[in-house]
Amino acid sequence: MEFRASHILVKDKSTADMLYDRLRKRESFSSLASQYSQCPSKSKGGDLGWFGEGKMVRAFEDAVRRMSTGSLSRPVHTQFGYHIIKKTGVR
Repeated sequence: MEFRASHILVKDKSTADMLYDRLRKRESFSSLASQYSQCPSKSKGGDLGWFGEGKMVRAFEDAVRRMSTGSLSRPVHTQFGYHIIKKTGVR
């Protein structure tokens, strides 16, 4: 199984919570990713493309697996920081 997702990666929980609140108010995910994310994927609006099982860190992959397509995660903590994930596909 493969997943497709976008994310916004930030170092602190308070910034992640603020971004999550803004996204829930329907602000543009790609715009916020481009502005705030600390991942190179920010140049693509946070899009990570397609990835298979075992390609992402466990907490990230577990969150994506539980999500429905089109949904937004609460901040997910990994060794890289806090991710807000938008699941955009599964195949």
